[in-house]
Amino acid sequence: MEEPVIVVQLGDITKVKADAIVNAANPSLLGGGGVDGAIHRAGGPAILEACKQIRATQGGCPTGDAVITTAGNLPATYVIHTVGPIWKGGVQSEPELLASCYVNSLKLADEKTIQSIAFPNISTGVYGYPKDKAAKVAVSTVKSYLQQNTSIKQVLFVCFDEESLELYKGILNE
Repeated sequence: MEEPVIVVQLGDITKVKADAIVNAANPSLLGGGGVDGAIHRAGGPAILEACKQIRATQGGCPTGDAVITTAGNLPATYVIHTVGPIWKGGVQSEPELLASCYVNSLKLADEKTIQSIAFPNISTGVYGYPKDKAAKVAVSTVKSYLQQNTSIKQVLFVCFDEESLELYKGILNE
């Protein structure tokens, strides 16, 4: 069995051709700013409708958890929505909650036998998680998850800025 590949790239996650892209969502699942707003705008109303159905059955999405919907007009097949933690100095389980965002997203991908998944830099925008700390959690969590039997063949970390790109490249080369 071939090893899954981890790729880091600079770009716009809404343009990535992967089986699933991950949305850094808010607990309401109704769209917002940053990555969340961009995914909802580019994906169109089908994503919002699917999110509303999830809200009707389970009420939003708690921090660290993940849900999956159609990708609407996006080049991906699915959007996995995960709610990252708001940074409060690292003393309120932020690293564990961020790690669970990645694990729960990867578990949903496996349930759908997804082979390629693209992650944004979860929680590093308005949620204020320090980019270097978030990148370390992301890479170590994904590497650890990929050690087990999984359908996933490729994980992309899609960085919106050069700073994040360099952080991820550095951590992956450690």
